[in-house]
Amino acid sequence: METVGIVTEYNPFHNGHLYHLNKAKEKTGCKYVVSVMSGNFVQRGEPAILDKWTRAKMAIDNGVDLVFEIPSIYSCQSAEFYAEGSIKLLDGLGFIDSLCFGSECGSIHPLNTISNLLIKEPPAFKDSLKYYLNKGLPFPKARSHALTKYLSKYNLEYDIDSILSNPNNILGIEYLKTLNSIKGNIRPFTIKRIGAHYNSTELDKNISSATAIRKEILHSYDLQNISGFIPNNCYLYIKDFLKKYNNVNSLENYTKIILYLLSTRHNQFLSEIMDIDEGLDNRIIKYLKNYSSIIDFLDNIKTKRYTFTRLQRILIHLLLGIDQYTFKELHKKGPQYLRLLGASKNGLYLLSKNKNSCKLPIITKFADYKKHSSLHLEKMISFDIEATNVYFLGLNSNQYKNNLDFFVSPYIKKECD
Repeated sequence: METVGIVTEYNPFHNGHLYHLNKAKEKTGCKYVVSVMSGNFVQRGEPAILDKWTRAKMAIDNGVDLVFEIPSIYSCQSAEFYAEGSIKLLDGLGFIDSLCFGSECGSIHPLNTISNLLIKEPPAFKDSLKYYLNKGLPFPKARSHALTKYLSKYNLEYDIDSILSNPNNILGIEYLKTLNSIKGNIRPFTIKRIGAHYNSTELDKNISSATAIRKEILHSYDLQNISGFIPNNCYLYIKDFLKKYNNVNSLENYTKIILYLLSTRHNQFLSEIMDIDEGLDNRIIKYLKNYSSIIDFLDNIKTKRYTFTRLQRILIHLLLGIDQYTFKELHKKGPQYLRLLGASKNGLYLLSKNKNSCKLPIITKFADYKKHSSLHLEKMISFDIEATNVYFLGLNSNQYKNNLDFFVSPYIKKECD
C-alpha cells in the first residue's frame, strides 16, 4: 500500500493529530497521507476556530501530503452523512489504498460487526429499534439499545453500549458502512485514541482534546497556555491569525445574525431547514424572545431528542440556507469535485502520477470549477462560497472580504522531507 486517506477537521491541529498522522503511516505502511478536511464549518455545528486555509497549512506543515475540502453540505451533517460524503471523496481520488481513523475502542473487529448489522438491518433489530423509538428515546440511544439487545445472544467480548457512547467509534462505524456500500478497494484500519476524551474541556498532559484547546483560546486568548499541546508551527499560525483578525471564530459570534434570521423567518421556512423535525420550529419560536445569547438559547431548547450538537448543526444550516430538499437532491449524486486546499511537493507528485485514476474533477484554481460545470456541481460549490462569506462575517474584522474562495490559492509547500 502506498497512500492512506484520513478524515479530519484539525480544529485546530494538535499533538493528538500528529500522533494519529504518524501512526497511520506506521500501521498501514503507506508513504503518502491524503486528508479530506472540513472547511469553514465543522461536524459538531460550529464555525472552525481558524479558517480552512490556515488549518490546511497546519496539516501540510506537519506531514499531510494533500488536503481536500469536504463540501459544506456534508461538513455539518450527522455522522452518517458526514462519513458518507468524506469516504466518497477519498474513493473519488481513485488511488487511496487504505483508510485510517481514530477510535476509542482501537479495534476494527467490533466496529465491523456493528456496521455490518446496521447495513443488513435484520427484522429483530428493526423491531427493537422501533420499540425504543416509540418509548421516546433519541435515535442514537434507541439504536444503541436495539443493537445491544440483538447482539446479546452472541456472547460478544465487548460492550456495545460503551462502544456506541463514544463519538469516534460512531464515526468509524459510519466510515465502514460507506466503504462496504461503495465496494471499493480502500482497506480500513483504526488506531486507539489516546490522551483526553474527545469532549474533555480541560487541558490534560501532552495530548489534550481540540475542545479543551479551543476553550482555552476563546477564554483568554493567551496562547502560552496551549503552547505545549500543539506543534510549534501551529502555535505560530494561530498567533498570526489573532494578529490579523484580532479574533477567532465561535458560534457565539453569530448570535445577532442567527437571532435576526430566526425572528424574521416564518414557521414554514424554518420547518424546511435541514434536520428540523415537525414541532421543533414551534419550539424555537416559543423560546426565541427570552434570550440574547445563542448558547443560552440552545441550552434551554435542547431535549433528549434534540441534542445541543444537533441544534447547533441546524443553526449552521439556517446560516448557509441548506434546506432538506436541496440536501437530499445533492446527496443523491454525492460529492461532485475535489477542491484542493494544500499540498506538499510529494503531494503534487502523487497527483501528477495518478491524475488518470481520479473519478472526480480536481479543482486547484477555484474559478476553474466552471469548466467542469453541471447543475449539481454548481449548486454544491455555491454552499462552499456561502460558507466562506458567512465565516468571515463572524470574525467581526475590518479584514472582511467577499468571495475569498476566488482569491486564495491552495497552500503549496515546496520542499520535501
